[in-house]
Amino acid sequence: MTYVAPPRRTGRLDRPFGTLYYEVTGSGPALVFAHGLGGNHLSWWQQVAHFAPRHTCVAFAHRGFAPSTAIPGGPDPADYAGDLAALIDHLGLDEVRLIGQSMGGWTMLEYALAHRDRVEALVLSSTSGTLDRRGCDPSGGSAYDAWAKAAEAEAAAGLADGIHPAMGRDAAARSPALHQLYAGIDAMAGALDKDKLRQGLRRTARRRLADLAEFSVPTLLIAGGRDIVFPPFLATAIAASLPCGQAHLLPQAGHSPYFEDAATFNRLVEEFLAARG
Repeated sequence: MTYVAPPRRTGRLDRPFGTLYYEVTGSGPALVFAHGLGGNHLSWWQQVAHFAPRHTCVAFAHRGFAPSTAIPGGPDPADYAGDLAALIDHLGLDEVRLIGQSMGGWTMLEYALAHRDRVEALVLSSTSGTLDRRGCDPSGGSAYDAWAKAAEAEAAAGLADGIHPAMGRDAAARSPALHQLYAGIDAMAGALDKDKLRQGLRRTARRRLADLAEFSVPTLLIAGGRDIVFPPFLATAIAASLPCGQAHLLPQAGHSPYFEDAATFNRLVEEFLAARG
């Protein structure tokens, strides 16, 4: 059988800050992907290749992340959802299924809250988006504090050995090529001040679970059991508090299950979407 690649096009959407770079691959129901702090549109290469034969896959680079326009002083995460809304309107997508990794959860959750009638499903990978993490801890914060202390120490030890925290030591050892690729994509952000951006993410993560008490969008939270960036136990706690939430833990994965264990991640997303009809 002769392989025919799904149709693909690239574009730039004019925004007040400059241009937002995007790629559209495939055809069918729309899947939109939002990357994390260590990525850009390329982060989703394993998902786009998998889903494009049956879906219109939209991947973009957040404002301030190359090849989107750089922003003096760095981007404000509070502007992300507005960029996504403009992109979805520009592409003429009436219904969307959203997948956000880590920082991308800020984008996707805020868009879904503001446009619930247009979102068929939401996948939050290794993220609670704009929810206050510690406030989501069923123990009242003690479990979160203990996890944060241990995770900070492990991340520091890994960095000393050249290990990217978003992959983690175990994933880097299993898949050194993927770890190398992840670090290369991360470096494409150039001079972007990611420490400052992290402060912005913390500043804008102020929502409480009560804010989502009537959030009816079907939501899947995926987490890695060895994550040292996002507390994996929060995925289950958040899902249990949502009207239409579910969670799945990949015990051996770190902060980037979509990248380090794409086959399992893609299967979970595919099953979740299929159940939505």
